[in-house]
Amino acid sequence: METLKDYFDKSAQQGRRSWFSWNGFRKQQLKWHRSHILPHEKVLEFGSGNGGLLSGLSPAYGLGIDLSPGMVALSLSKHGHNQTLDFRVGDIQETIVNEQFDHIICNHLNEYLTDIQVAFQNVHSAAHPRTRLHITTVNSIWDFPIRLAMKLRAVSPRPAVNWLSHGDLVNLLELSGWEVIRSETLQLFPFEIPLISTLLNGIVARLPIIRNIGATLALTARPKRKIELAHPISCSVIVPARNESGNIRAALDRIPVLGNRTEIIFVEGNSKDDTWEVIQREVAAYKGPHLVKAMKQPGKGKWDAVFTGFSVATGQVLVIQDADLTAPPEDLPKFFDAVIAGDTEFANGSRLVYPMEKQAMRFLNYLGNKFFASALSFILGQTVKDSLCGTKMMLKSDYERLLIRIAPFGDFDPFGDFNLLFGSSLLNLKIRDIPIRYKDRTYGETNISRFRHGFILLKMTWFGLINLKLRLR
Repeated sequence: METLKDYFDKSAQQGRRSWFSWNGFRKQQLKWHRSHILPHEKVLEFGSGNGGLLSGLSPAYGLGIDLSPGMVALSLSKHGHNQTLDFRVGDIQETIVNEQFDHIICNHLNEYLTDIQVAFQNVHSAAHPRTRLHITTVNSIWDFPIRLAMKLRAVSPRPAVNWLSHGDLVNLLELSGWEVIRSETLQLFPFEIPLISTLLNGIVARLPIIRNIGATLALTARPKRKIELAHPISCSVIVPARNESGNIRAALDRIPVLGNRTEIIFVEGNSKDDTWEVIQREVAAYKGPHLVKAMKQPGKGKWDAVFTGFSVATGQVLVIQDADLTAPPEDLPKFFDAVIAGDTEFANGSRLVYPMEKQAMRFLNYLGNKFFASALSFILGQTVKDSLCGTKMMLKSDYERLLIRIAPFGDFDPFGDFNLLFGSSLLNLKIRDIPIRYKDRTYGETNISRFRHGFILLKMTWFGLINLKLRLR
């Protein structure tokens, strides 16, 4: 009986890249992986075949491991001149890689494994807490079409394979110590024809019901272990403040101790009242447990204020606390505990779980928040109940990576909520909602204009749909 190694050795000798012979299929697979993996990161691919996918990702260092010596020899002949790539013979079910990578790829590999759970367990040896495991496999509903295509010789014949459902993969990953962050089906039309492929794969494939029938199941997962932070653990609380002079003292009194040291950074921006003078006076007089700083933002908008504060923050954990205090500072320990424990990598406040006070959110604002939360959940591929809550927390190290990821977008978001959510999604960070009890304002008026700012939010939502979900640019 022909073994898998024999099959792929023969494929290498005959010049077959894989069981599918459509160039469009391979190009679409590469495009999907590029949407998750930036150039110049460390990438490990199990079942690397002829090395085309790994080479196409332009990693800082890429290691390809394949069961077939013939495929490894083919990879070396094609890509051996590239000093950033290495190819070795190995079986994911037996090989332990004692080197950590930013991304691990199993591209149409699980179909051939005899013990997928063991394979997923072994992969942990090459993962650090922020490693992302990217898995693609043939959608089981394509069983008959592919069998028919093989009979018609439209695709190369292949051995008997595993047909895994989405539930099968999620179950095996969870049993093996991984948590699925996002999943989708790809390649409704696995051919490359200008405009037609974009229409079918970029738009039609995202529609309800149809989005479940793409040819490829694609999942991204993270290891279930927290990142180890240097002790003592510190937290920086950024408080953007515009026309909030009556809330400064209360913010200082109410922001709790987070970790071993809490840094509070007030960032004042273009106030019409005496907010800046009050901040300076309160900071100078403060005798409490926190390290307190005051800054004036150089530009306009909340994102400029947040960016300014984060740029000088010294804490390992960063959080935004709106100066209006309608999102109670007393809830911040819930965010901190979830991030430190590794339960989430981006803690997003949600005002829409508990009953809120009567004047906390006007009805039209409530409907708008519901709409944008649903739209953002669709775009991000993760559930977000309240996308516009000001309280958001993440590690500083993740924020620094996030800035690199969103840099190509330019200054499209004056508020910052979408910058942080889009960037977290692009990094495949695990986003979780932390419910809070939304309170009435006790001083001043909201800085938000329902209609003018609502229109800006609509434009940003459309921007995210085109660039993140449909990937049409």
